[in-house]
Amino acid sequence: MRNLCITLVVSVILAASTAALAKEGCGGDCTSCHTLTPQEATGLLKKIGVTVKSVKQSPARGFFELLVEKDSQKGVILMDYGKKHFVQGMVVNLEKMEPAVAHKSEFPSQNEIPAIDVKTIPVGNAVIMGNPAGSKKLYVFTDPDCPYCRKGHLELKKLAKIAPDVAIYVMLFPLPMHPAAYDKVRFVLESKGLERLERLDAAFEGKDVPKPTTDGSKVAVDEIIKFAGANGISGTPTLVLPSGAVQVGIRDAESLKKMLETN
Repeated sequence: MRNLCITLVVSVILAASTAALAKEGCGGDCTSCHTLTPQEATGLLKKIGVTVKSVKQSPARGFFELLVEKDSQKGVILMDYGKKHFVQGMVVNLEKMEPAVAHKSEFPSQNEIPAIDVKTIPVGNAVIMGNPAGSKKLYVFTDPDCPYCRKGHLELKKLAKIAPDVAIYVMLFPLPMHPAAYDKVRFVLESKGLERLERLDAAFEGKDVPKPTTDGSKVAVDEIIKFAGANGISGTPTLVLPSGAVQVGIRDAESLKKMLETN
């Protein structure tokens, strides 16, 4: 599992250096000095409107790991022991080179997500990149405020150029820890044709976009969110291949092209 915003934890660089954030002199049981209740954490995070369901010590020293929920979506973020900052990204165990998550049981791994019947994906709400009539179809659940998705979006644009027979269905799936993403996604879906692609690029480039204006876009986004939740997709980016196989994390354009040629 790689390039994953599923748990919204800190980056590999932070994973290697978070000990410096702990109280000077710490070396024993962190819970003896540092505590945080779900109620307190919910209050601290009120600006992003999430409910903290559980707090555990993060595998990355110096952080609490918070299991949060918003609009029936679950995710994980980290808060420093000083309770002044929260961070998002991915903690990676350098020895095993895999995500390190205290709430791992709450989220299915790539191998635990069953294949999806692609005919059930609500593609009417997708933004289509590449060739709409392409014989190969790739479905990408992605969030414009997810840093890994932003990198992945650039690879999808490259894929569209090197694989002219591929239709890329961009399923905009705003995560609860990105409170601004929901309206950005709605704004994108309130357009059609070339304008929709231009709005999509603007959102992934981090540009300021206007507020949405129609209720129809809310219905469309909520349908994607509901579908993702019902099919075990809880993070971004998540790929669904033509066979229905699910791959968590993005790949470079050449790797995506090869995957589609053999799937």
